[in-house]
Amino acid sequence: MEFSLRVNGEARTVDVEPDTPLLWVLRDELGFKGVKFGCGVAACGACTVHMDGTATRSCIFPVEAAEDIEITTIEGLADEGMFTDVQQAWIDEQVPQCGYCQSGMVMAVSALLDENPSPTDQDINDAITNVCRCGSYPRIRKAIRKVISERGAA
Repeated sequence: MEFSLRVNGEARTVDVEPDTPLLWVLRDELGFKGVKFGCGVAACGACTVHMDGTATRSCIFPVEAAEDIEITTIEGLADEGMFTDVQQAWIDEQVPQCGYCQSGMVMAVSALLDENPSPTDQDINDAITNVCRCGSYPRIRKAIRKVISERGAA
């Protein structure tokens, strides 16, 4: 079946089975390799994208439910090639080790900070449930705090 999607601000058409997970459509059909497969059961968060601004795990989201939703991948997060403040904090704080989970982590953190510009530690714990096998959580928390501090100063 044909599905019309809006990904990173552009209209796209794909011809896939209705129950195909959005993850595979984004990666295999549309070439967005920043969306990663981790677990396939929405537990790890490596596949996190924004759907109408909400962090969503794309590995279990069927493409048939994605029409009429603005989908943003890590490739579409930056504005005109300039890193967002979250992406820049990731670089400044040297967050990634292997980097596999980081695009999903950045997407989850970006959605949280857009929704709640001053989250508590508990808010962060509740919202950011992505898994990092390298254990870069202290640097992730430091990067989040950097963004919150810089946004508060602006």
